Amino acid sequence: MKKIINTPKAPAPIGPYNQAVLADNTLYISGQIPMDPVTGELISGDIQKETRQCMENLRAILEEAGMGFEQVVKTSIFVKDMGQFAQINEAYGQYFDTESAPARETVEVANLPKYVNVEISMIAFR
Repeated sequence: MKKIINTPKAPAPIGPYNQAVLADNTLYISGQIPMDPVTGELISGDIQKETRQCMENLRAILEEAGMGFEQVVKTSIFVKDMGQFAQINEAYGQYFDTESAPARETVEVANLPKYVNVEISMIAFR
């Protein structure tokens, strides 16, 4: 069974995709950028604030699917500057218990949608 998950509490997709897809018990969440879903404005200038906005967008999608961060099994973080890894990691880490944190990769990329500095996607399982 496949169910599309969308919520107005996270930014609307900017292309032909959905915020998330629930396939059986697995939730695949599209990459979230640091966009305020209320104003549509990008958060920039402080990588920790940018990371927290990505995580809050992800939280809203998880909640729409009836899930939480404790059910996340995998994350992917895409960054424009690996030199900001420590700051990103600090902000990201506030959302997970160290003992039950998900698997993860962090990849430096040449560019991201809307030229943001960070994008995060997740997979969760119930």
